[in-house]
Amino acid sequence: MTRFNWFNTTTLTLGFAFLYLPIILLMIYSFNESRLVTVWAGFSTKWYQSVFFNESFINAAWVTLRVGFISASVATVLGTMAALVLNRAGPFHGKTLFTGMIYAPMVMPEVITGLSLLLLFVSLDFTRGFWTVTLAHITFSMCYAAVVVSARLVTFERSLEEAALDLGCTRFSAFMQVTLPIIFPAILAAWLLAFTLSLDDLVIASFASGPGATTLPMKIYSQVRVGVSPEINALSSILIAVVAVGVVTASLVTKQAQVKRMKEERLAISSI
Repeated sequence: MTRFNWFNTTTLTLGFAFLYLPIILLMIYSFNESRLVTVWAGFSTKWYQSVFFNESFINAAWVTLRVGFISASVATVLGTMAALVLNRAGPFHGKTLFTGMIYAPMVMPEVITGLSLLLLFVSLDFTRGFWTVTLAHITFSMCYAAVVVSARLVTFERSLEEAALDLGCTRFSAFMQVTLPIIFPAILAAWLLAFTLSLDDLVIASFASGPGATTLPMKIYSQVRVGVSPEINALSSILIAVVAVGVVTASLVTKQAQVKRMKEERLAISSI
């Protein structure tokens, strides 16, 4: 067991300070009365009010949420199908190529992916906008969904499906009633990962977007280029708070599920 000494404590403290001190300072200065982000002039919440009444921020957030929801849903369905093919189809001609094409967007630089999609949309004479950004996000997030679901399918007990087939289920009903409920946590995790990647993307969206399709990261970046304003600090603080609430909620739900499962296991053992 690793013991805490002065070196480990100092290294850990400096590491956490490097990661979280800028975020803490950003949140503190989001309550600054002054418009100068480096000069403290008193406590105020007016910049949060300004964010909520800023129509450009609201529109960008709405576009980002719509793109994230649609792209994550489609990418999760396609990624699940790809994972099933990779784990259940057995060897077939072109499987290596198919696997490589699924995993390629994970290691491809975002600039290359964005430029390639831009050239594709131009060559097909697609009007760049909301749907081109959505298609671009589906393209790069599908591979992450496929990896998450595939990792669950690798450890899946096929004997459960075989038992359902022996009891009279068709392959489709066995998948819907046995396989899908078991791998659903992985599918949900894949959806959340794809949704998060969509919310976070800036580079690919910049290549694929057009008029009326400005996402929130693009809006923030365009504002920061001309100078950091207290509104940006307030908006970033809101995003941090939303993420923190989501993480805490997920942790509590997971903890409650674990406690419930342990109680059920103890009851099952005591009833034997």
